[in-house]
Amino acid sequence: MKLTSQSLTDGARIAGEFAFCIPATEGHVQLGQNLNPHLSWSDVPAGTRSFALICHDPDVPSSGEDVNQEGRSVPASLPRVDFFHWILVDIPAHQREIAQGSFSSGVTPGGKPGPDAAHGTRQGVNNYTEWFAADESMRGNYHGYDGPCPPWNDELMHRYVFTLFALDVNRCPTEGRFTGPEVRAAIAGHVLAQASITGTYTLNPSVSD
Repeated sequence: MKLTSQSLTDGARIAGEFAFCIPATEGHVQLGQNLNPHLSWSDVPAGTRSFALICHDPDVPSSGEDVNQEGRSVPASLPRVDFFHWILVDIPAHQREIAQGSFSSGVTPGGKPGPDAAHGTRQGVNNYTEWFAADESMRGNYHGYDGPCPPWNDELMHRYVFTLFALDVNRCPTEGRFTGPEVRAAIAGHVLAQASITGTYTLNPSVSD
């Protein structure tokens, strides 16, 4: 199976229009357009009954002690953990494309609704749900796509991995509110093929490609 995009180039920097946050002229960051990228796929294996899509960042600091703190930086050597940005399941077997901006356009304080989404799909909650839990103006269940917003003082360039899974089931065996790790566990044993595209992003002006 092959995954391609008109919005992303594998291994290259993600454009700001697909990010939750972009660099600001005053202060460190401001909200971005937060468009979901275009994705398309081909060479689908026989027996595919649905698709699932997961976007995650494997480079999130395991400790928040230095995150976004003036006069400090997040060392590149710090152990890293996964942060899920998009969990989309029950994509119909006949579908071969997701249009740019069709699932996300702009930042929605409190999160987009879900799990039900376009074309009979369902979307899980991403990790901004936890990130904003203590912020009264932003907290909520963040369903669907919300793009990159790595710490502006992180010494490490972050990677964003979009992975499409061809499944042998019509419906992902998850119910209600679900997360990325729950979908990974639910589709184990049902994956016929998978393909990925990885983009990079940083808000730290001292970090280069």
